[in-house]
Amino acid sequence: MAEQRQLQLVPERKVWRVAELTAQVRELLERAFRDLWVQGEVSNFRVSPYGHYYFTLKDASAQLRCFVNKKDTRLLRLRPEDGLEITVRGALGVYEARGEYQLLVNYLEPVGLGALQLAFEQLKARLQAEGLFAAARKKPLPMLPQRLGLITSPRGAAVADMIRILRRRYENLHLLLYPVRVQGEGAAEEMVEALQYFNRAAPRVDVIILARGGGSLEDLWAFNEEVLARAIAASKIPVITGVGHETDFTIAASSPASATKLISPSP
Repeated sequence: MAEQRQLQLVPERKVWRVAELTAQVRELLERAFRDLWVQGEVSNFRVSPYGHYYFTLKDASAQLRCFVNKKDTRLLRLRPEDGLEITVRGALGVYEARGEYQLLVNYLEPVGLGALQLAFEQLKARLQAEGLFAAARKKPLPMLPQRLGLITSPRGAAVADMIRILRRRYENLHLLLYPVRVQGEGAAEEMVEALQYFNRAAPRVDVIILARGGGSLEDLWAFNEEVLARAIAASKIPVITGVGHETDFTIAASSPASATKLISPSP
């Protein structure tokens, strides 16, 4: 009897099959980490023959394997390179064939001036190769614009300067202001919406000025977003961009004062 009671105290053994355990781990991880942001340094970056990106994010004490599906690579702000500090967004997944967990990345952004500059150069080269900056694509500017659409922040210094210059040169100019954020998350999308509005609106404006004052590379970054560059290229109305000072360079670039001179060259 004593031996029988002792055997009953031993817990029943649960034996997992490898596939069964891995599937359980996958379910737990994917449910707990559906949407997360991770920052680290890129290493072991490679592109598969199918166009997928594989790389590792690491810090001083750990590393995380990352995967970007080919269909998502064209949406990224830059192509990763070993040694770059980046922030990524994605969900955890488990590659069951190897029993490894990895981050399925759908977005990434540069961290620090070096990575931002690289992202700028990569996008500029890619758009240039597509011909978006070709002289043949530039639309002729009207000699005497009657209606002008101005896309900028209503609280920035740039808007007051531009309105003052335009009013001085064209007393009868009909000026339409579309207020937007010019920096921070969502700023590029707001400017795209403004461009689309002026292209839909009737009566149509003769020219659009898209502008903001000066700032750091991070402050001006919305004007380096691919979605904005493509919206400018797609506009049926001529678009003049005035960004920062003459020493500031963006994908959409010239200074606000220069932008007003382009459409009103008289002193």
